[in-house]
Amino acid sequence: MRNAVIIGSGSFVPEKIVPNSFFNKLLNEDVDTWLKDNLTIEERRWCNENESTADLAYNASVSAINNANIKVSDIDLIIVATDTPEYISPSTASIIQHRLNAVNCGTFDLNTACAGFVTALDVATKFIRGDENYNHILVVGVYAMSKYLDLTDKKTVTLFADGAGAVVLKSSNGVGYLTSLLHTDGQYADWMGIYAGGTHFPINKELIENKDHLLKFVKKIPKEINPATWSSMITKCCERVKISPTEIDHYFFTQININSIWETLDKLNVPHARAHTIMSKYGYTGSACIPMAFDDARKKNKMKDGEIVCFMGSGGGLAFACSIYKMNFKT
Repeated sequence: MRNAVIIGSGSFVPEKIVPNSFFNKLLNEDVDTWLKDNLTIEERRWCNENESTADLAYNASVSAINNANIKVSDIDLIIVATDTPEYISPSTASIIQHRLNAVNCGTFDLNTACAGFVTALDVATKFIRGDENYNHILVVGVYAMSKYLDLTDKKTVTLFADGAGAVVLKSSNGVGYLTSLLHTDGQYADWMGIYAGGTHFPINKELIENKDHLLKFVKKIPKEINPATWSSMITKCCERVKISPTEIDHYFFTQININSIWETLDKLNVPHARAHTIMSKYGYTGSACIPMAFDDARKKNKMKDGEIVCFMGSGGGLAFACSIYKMNFKT
C-alpha cells in the first residue's frame, strides 16, 4: 500500500529580534519575568515593514526542498497552512508556487488556525495514499501574526510572533504515516481570532479605528482544554496502531503554553524531554511552530530513522489535529 513519509524539512524566521525588554518599555511594567517563568519565552521574531507571509513561506520551502534533495519540478502539490494569508484571495500557496517556479504542481491554502500545519500534513498524506499521481507534496505552516497585533493589548502582544516551517512528503511503500485524528470544538469559534476582513465584518474605517481588524481574545479559553484534548487524542491514535504513548520518541506540540505541554506529557506518563520546544527564542508562531520545532530537532540530530514522532496541534475554532509518523529520512 502507498504510504507517505517525511523526507525533508526547513524553516525560516525574520531577522528582526524582539526581546522581552521591548515590552517592559512598551507596557511600562515587568512582563519579562512572567514570560520567562511561565512560558519560557525570552524573545521572538517579527517581520519588518516590507516582509510578509509569502516571504517567510518561500524561504522555508526552499530550505525544505533542498533538505529533501529533490527538484522543484518534482513537487506535485503545495499546501500552505496559515490564518495570516498574503491576501484574502488568491491563495498564498499560488504565490509560493510561482516564486519557486514549481510548474508541475497544484496548490491550495488551508485554515484551521494554529492546528493548520498538522491538518495540512494529514490532508497531504491522504492525497499520497489515495492517488498515485501525487508523489511529492510540500506542506508549509506559516505565521505573520505581528501584522495583526494591538501593541496596547498585553494579553496578545507579548506572545505572538512570526515564522515558517515546511516539510516534504514522499510516496513510499514502507514505513511513514501511522495514523491521525482531527477534532473541533466549534462552540469556541467566537472566543479568539481576527474577526474583521471577511464577509461578516468587511473592513471599513470604523472597524480600523476600533482596532477590530486585529487579533482579539474575546473570552479566556479554559486552560485545561488543551491538556485534556491533547492527551485524549494522542491516546486514541496510539490505540489505533497498538502502541503506547510511552513508545513515541518525539512529541511536537502547539507551543503557546509550556505548562500545557508538561501537563499533557504527565497525563501520558511520558518524560518531558521527549517534547522538543523552541518557544524561548521564537515565541508563539501559530501554525508554524510545529514544523519549526521539527526542523530544529532534525538539524540538531535528535531524530533517528525508525523513531516514532507525534504532531499535536490546536488553534482557534477550536480546532485540533494529531498525526503520528515513523521516521525514515533515507527513503
